[in-house]
Amino acid sequence: MNYGEEDRPLRLVPGTTVPTATAESRPVPSSSSQDRSPSSSPARKPSSLRATLAAFRVRNYRLYVTSQVLTNSCGWMQRIAQDWLMLTLTGDVAMVGLTVALQFTPILAFGLVGGILADRYDKRRILMITQSVMGLVALTLGVLTLTGVVAPWHVLAMAATLGFTTVVDNPARQSFVPELVGMEHLRSAISVNASVFQLGALVGPMLAAVSIELVGEGLSFVANAAACSVAVVLLVAMRPGELKAPPVVARARGQLREGLATVRREPQLLWPTVLVGFVAVSGINLATVLTAYADRVFHSGAGGYGLLSAMVAVGAIIGSLATSRRHTRLRQLVVGAAAIGALEMVAATIRSQVFFAVLLVAIGVAVLTYLTSSNALVQTTTAPTMRGRVMSLYIMVLLGAQALSGVLIGWIASTFGAHAAMAACGLGPLLGAAVVGTVLARRGQLSARVMIRDRPGRGFVYIVPQRDVRPWLRPQPAAWWAARLAPIRRRRHAAGHHETRPVPAQCAKTALNPGRGPFTASPGRGDASGTLNVGRVGSTHGLLDPRLASRVPPGTRPR
Repeated sequence: MNYGEEDRPLRLVPGTTVPTATAESRPVPSSSSQDRSPSSSPARKPSSLRATLAAFRVRNYRLYVTSQVLTNSCGWMQRIAQDWLMLTLTGDVAMVGLTVALQFTPILAFGLVGGILADRYDKRRILMITQSVMGLVALTLGVLTLTGVVAPWHVLAMAATLGFTTVVDNPARQSFVPELVGMEHLRSAISVNASVFQLGALVGPMLAAVSIELVGEGLSFVANAAACSVAVVLLVAMRPGELKAPPVVARARGQLREGLATVRREPQLLWPTVLVGFVAVSGINLATVLTAYADRVFHSGAGGYGLLSAMVAVGAIIGSLATSRRHTRLRQLVVGAAAIGALEMVAATIRSQVFFAVLLVAIGVAVLTYLTSSNALVQTTTAPTMRGRVMSLYIMVLLGAQALSGVLIGWIASTFGAHAAMAACGLGPLLGAAVVGTVLARRGQLSARVMIRDRPGRGFVYIVPQRDVRPWLRPQPAAWWAARLAPIRRRRHAAGHHETRPVPAQCAKTALNPGRGPFTASPGRGDASGTLNVGRVGSTHGLLDPRLASRVPPGTRPR
């Protein structure tokens, strides 16, 4: 049983169109379909690894993933080298923070504008332009560093340029994936992309450390410039005829408001966006808290920090194999957020480095599963002509919450310690699961029920419809009401406080169904003549509910 609003058909915004179902977007009939012959054998399900790698059947996607591997790894190299270069030039940690702020603030301020551009223009061409600009920035900074003329304002200017370029690059990149693989392999592609990002976050800093130690920061910038150049070449090599591009969105006024209204109106877009804000504000940005654990709890230094980060990345890669075939629903996101929070709460109580590292693998699995499922639900629910604007809002909430997370968790770690910071990491996902889960349950009139016997699945807690707590408003058969009102009628008959009065046929019919009329009574035994026993208005001993007495139709009020 699902939450009440998640299985409704998608409501499209006026003026938008969705291509008709094709062979690759049409859902595959299940083995329990009625039109399937009983003698036919069920189709063999693909393995998890094969389902995860299904998107690699598409040539354009293979080229795209190759570019992603290069740009993610080398992009992490440039990020580490850029921060280290600023620290070397100024010796001020605040200047490093300013560099990071200049790179991420434009995304928070103008992210929705990038979504509009992604919906209006060809996303492949947008990515060619943004990758060319990023490569030029990296090459300029690399030449300045290698020649020894770099200054702090050079780094700040290049960081701001990268930030404004990312405003357009991020929504175009996110909404370009469905055009590459279609809806059939979309979840597989999202899982692979998440794994590639985690791989880049694992390999990039290691390569940056080696290059900085051997040559200096300039080599990392030049390497990223080369990766961006290769990415542009791979984008050019794609076959435009095999892309599943949506209809072109003409320029018009109010497109930003239209995108926000779409998210607000559709529950499968609104609640994943709200929930990812709760999760990202503390639950998925573990870099700060892992630094505190390596330095203050386990005293393992930089090597220990790298090991803990690697455990999270290993879990993320494992999680990508487990999420490629599952269809996402809102309740699964709520459960996933609660799982992240619970695991991080448990990790806050562990003192052993070995057990802590093992639990980080589980946290990596939970985080990757949640992010992949949330991204897939938003992507598959959004109309193709609206995907850029919706994804820009989703990314803005995700990155904005992560930016706040770094400051918040860092303050908690420095003030109260690493264990308190890890507990704070789990608080955000748990709070989000409680808030969003409660809202969805109330809207769908659902409640949790523990089932020990006759379970429909393998679990013990199930989400089921609530029983109506107002039985007098629930329609019931006439015999049901007659059996329950017979003792009242007998007591009134014995006391002499009853009278029999003819009732019009339509009123008698209404009385049989208290959910549609003012009565809570029905003809009892011996009332086949079309009469109805009626009590005094407002009396608790009568057959009328006193709360509904004022709604009695004219002509039926007792004398």
